[in-house]
Amino acid sequence: MPIYLANFVLPEYGTGAVMAVPTHDQRDFEFAQKYDLPLQVVIQPEGKTLDSAAMTAAFTDEGVMVNSGPFDGMNSSESKEKIADYLEKEGFGKKTVNYRLRDWGISRQRYWGNPIPIIYCDSCGAVPVPESDLPVVLPMDAKFSGEGGNPLAKVSTFVSVACPTCGKPARRETDTMDTFVQSSWYFLRYCSPRYDQGPLDRDEAEYWMSVDQYIGGIEHAVLHLLYARFFTKALRDLGFVNIDEPFVNLLTQGMVIKDGSKMSKSKGNVVDPDSLIKVYGADTARLFSLFASPPERDLEWSDQGVDGSFRFLNRVWKLVFEFAPLVRNAGSVKNAASFAGDSGKLRRVIHKTIKKVTEDVEERFHFNTAIAAIMELVNSISSFESKKDPSCAPVLKEALEAVVLLLAPFVPHITEELWEGLGNKGGIGSASWPVYDAEAIVEDELTIVVQVNGKLRGKVTVDAAASEEQVRSAALADEKVVVHLEGKTVRKIVYVPGKLLNIVVA
Repeated sequence: MPIYLANFVLPEYGTGAVMAVPTHDQRDFEFAQKYDLPLQVVIQPEGKTLDSAAMTAAFTDEGVMVNSGPFDGMNSSESKEKIADYLEKEGFGKKTVNYRLRDWGISRQRYWGNPIPIIYCDSCGAVPVPESDLPVVLPMDAKFSGEGGNPLAKVSTFVSVACPTCGKPARRETDTMDTFVQSSWYFLRYCSPRYDQGPLDRDEAEYWMSVDQYIGGIEHAVLHLLYARFFTKALRDLGFVNIDEPFVNLLTQGMVIKDGSKMSKSKGNVVDPDSLIKVYGADTARLFSLFASPPERDLEWSDQGVDGSFRFLNRVWKLVFEFAPLVRNAGSVKNAASFAGDSGKLRRVIHKTIKKVTEDVEERFHFNTAIAAIMELVNSISSFESKKDPSCAPVLKEALEAVVLLLAPFVPHITEELWEGLGNKGGIGSASWPVYDAEAIVEDELTIVVQVNGKLRGKVTVDAAASEEQVRSAALADEKVVVHLEGKTVRKIVYVPGKLLNIVVA
């Protein structure tokens, strides 16, 4: 196995050696391109097929494992534990956790912060403030001159105290604690903010913790989150709490980029939201911000993108009010099975959209793909050939209401008007979130991606109920696939049900 040296390997951390996966790590991808290393796709995105020869960047999202032996077909995130267990079972290695704990200098020369409860006596040395005198409270008469130095050191009534041990004149520590000391456990104090018998009420902390969702910048991942976990485990060991981890899920949001730089006041490239709202309205500003990028990625500001979001909302408005008179008094869809043809196809899109938007919002925070799915549903409504047929009014009503309800969290103002325009009473806030019909999203046919040695070679359309053997037969008979099998021996066929079939040849 060839070994390469690279400047992004950290010799002081772990073994100093790392495995490279060029198709699924951007640094590895660029390294492989520079040194002309072979690329092997091992994670395919859902419903798509990557060709390593055509890739221009690494694919770093979740997907389905391929070219991975017994792990083919698994979700890439779920497979990590399976692979680690396999390596341990086979004796190739062991799972371990590496820590890099360092001493932490927590003192800061500033006013705001928790005073460090230490008193210095010429006779007794450093003496802790008695517990009965805690907490040490910051003085309210500190002067902020801007000349540098700690303002607390200039407040004589705060600095000058008697030594708790001998009673002689002494001085109080004027440094305050790093704000990370407070932010490392504030969430526990929030559980019982009025509790005065100790730092926190254990019962309340047990009821509220752990935090379900933590959202913060990428800088939190290496500082605040590390400290918060450390404090939580220390408080657990001391008996204050019985939880092991403070946060269940983490989302690190990206930054807003304009003209190639992070948007900031110092660079003068900030877009004034007030002027944006005056021209387009608050809903357009919200929609663009959520649609332009996944929350964990940087958002590249685009005036054209804002205008596109505005045009989409106008399109939805026109579509709803064009057909509102037809659907206002239409009944609901009672017998879903009776809708076939064009109506059946629209219902399938409606309920697939409800399913995707619900999962993207609740499970993945992928607001951009949720909005994209709603846009596709709007396209389907626009191309619905029977939308002026009164007998199809229930399906059209279901479609329009689904669009409005699914858009409501993103653009609450316009959807309130649209909801009323469709004849609904009580406001959209009192309406229930739509639930998808599992029967409605069942496909009559499936398109299966066919690969030969991991590369896309064709696609076959089969009946949704087709067996694996039928899919194999269709794939092996496809003209585009046959070309790549000539003169070769089929060694293995890997089938991911309903998605792809990979033929391994030699």
